[in-house]
Amino acid sequence: MEISLNELLTVSFTLFAVIDIIGSIPILISLKQKIGHINEFKATLISGGLMILFLYVGEKFLNILGVDKKSFAVGGSIVIFILGLEMVLGLEFFKAEKDAKASTVVPIAFPLIAGSGTLTTIMSLKANYEAPTVLIAILIKPHNSVSCIKIT
Repeated sequence: MEISLNELLTVSFTLFAVIDIIGSIPILISLKQKIGHINEFKATLISGGLMILFLYVGEKFLNILGVDKKSFAVGGSIVIFILGLEMVLGLEFFKAEKDAKASTVVPIAFPLIAGSGTLTTIMSLKANYEAPTVLIAILIKPHNSVSCIKIT
């Protein structure tokens, strides 16, 4: 099994574009104001684990739930849209969890970093590329940018 550098770069940049951590900065700032502290390292580990899990068992998991990929992607997009509305309108649709540990998992690790778009993309990439190539791209951690961004 040989991993092509071109394929690895393609998969990595695809994940970087889909995750769009730079576009999530306003939401992360808003969340930090609500909860006070964000554990970036924990969010990175959890989101990476979710991505690896979905790489190997994502379609089976969705089939068990009776959800197709398109419905999963639309549902996750609606959650992200509502989070954006909260930020722009200053309303609170979802009650903010004051516990930073709980907030690290939801909504930061899932759905902001490893959201439905990312998980659906990983399943689609697996159909076009070998699983080890996608795994290495996930481990390179294009989503690790959240650990690099210290939100003040």
